[in-house]
Amino acid sequence: MRHRLAVAAVAAFTAVGLRPDAAEAQQAPLTIVSWGGSYTASQMIAYVNPYRERTDRWVRVVDYNGGLSEIEAQVTALNVTWDVVDLGLSDAVRGCEQGLLEEIDPAILEPAPDGTPATEDFLEEGLRTCAIGQNVFSTVVGYDKGRYASPPQSIAGFFNLERYPGKRGLRKNPRVILEWALMADGVAPAEVYDVLSTGEGVNRAFAKLDTIKRQIVWWDNAATPPKLLAEGAVAMTQTYNGRIQDAIDGGADQAILWDGQVRDIELWGIPKGTRNKAAALDFISFATQSERMAEQSRHIAYGPARKSALAMLSDEVTAKLPTAEANSQNAIWSNHGWWAENQERLNARFTAWRTSEAGQKAPTEGTAR
Repeated sequence: MRHRLAVAAVAAFTAVGLRPDAAEAQQAPLTIVSWGGSYTASQMIAYVNPYRERTDRWVRVVDYNGGLSEIEAQVTALNVTWDVVDLGLSDAVRGCEQGLLEEIDPAILEPAPDGTPATEDFLEEGLRTCAIGQNVFSTVVGYDKGRYASPPQSIAGFFNLERYPGKRGLRKNPRVILEWALMADGVAPAEVYDVLSTGEGVNRAFAKLDTIKRQIVWWDNAATPPKLLAEGAVAMTQTYNGRIQDAIDGGADQAILWDGQVRDIELWGIPKGTRNKAAALDFISFATQSERMAEQSRHIAYGPARKSALAMLSDEVTAKLPTAEANSQNAIWSNHGWWAENQERLNARFTAWRTSEAGQKAPTEGTAR
């Protein structure tokens, strides 16, 4: 209930920001960009509101749907209006390589409460040249508990329309979908990217997707999947574990299929050329403190990017995280290096497949580069 009230209380904040008082009006607002909904609400509780109280700075939050296009447009136009952006790892890496993000010195980061240096406390992918880790999340299958007397136990069930009839929700992006298609077709999790690196493997993944194409409901916004389930528009859907866990905690008759989950990490980055670089660095230093990260995990089921923060969480909270042992069967980490090399090619292939008529023969390709 506390979280539900928090979401309502901050709704106006995400749209227009905190109204500045006389002192704040003399400062440029700090603009933080994130993904909206319950996810941004958890950030406001854990990071934004406490930061505003500590600094008395005017802060506003803007929602987006990911990607680097808007950051690139602002940087190219020399008119950067975003100060801190919540980024996926692949965007953080590409944004840094393309000169769209400021470098961040890890010296700004606070040590763990026991004195362990931040460089030793963050998870492996949590410290990048231009971005600092925030949380670990997972893409999972969410399903309507009322639809099936015997719910699916493996990712193969998502593709089995005969045993588990009903529409399927999928994001308009090939990432995760292709990995799932291969795992459902019998490829071992550890071999997914090796198989997907061949033309035959890509064709195999799209052939598996063909089996459910007529039943797919496509979505863009991360807040949509639990709503599709609640409205009965789909029986199962690709979703993010924290989003659907929030719906479950709110009373929704939904559940998570953890098998085949694809883990990822979110990071804070700073667009190149922001006029508020010092304030942006100060916010990231504050938001990446161990207790701040632990607080976010108490409000949405994403794991903290610091080991010391994970140690602060109760067993009840930890059990809902994607990194919990009971949830880790056949889990894989998204391979960002692989996707950096193959994203453009597979985006084109995926778009052509998605927009073609259901039942039309899927395009094929030779050996992947």
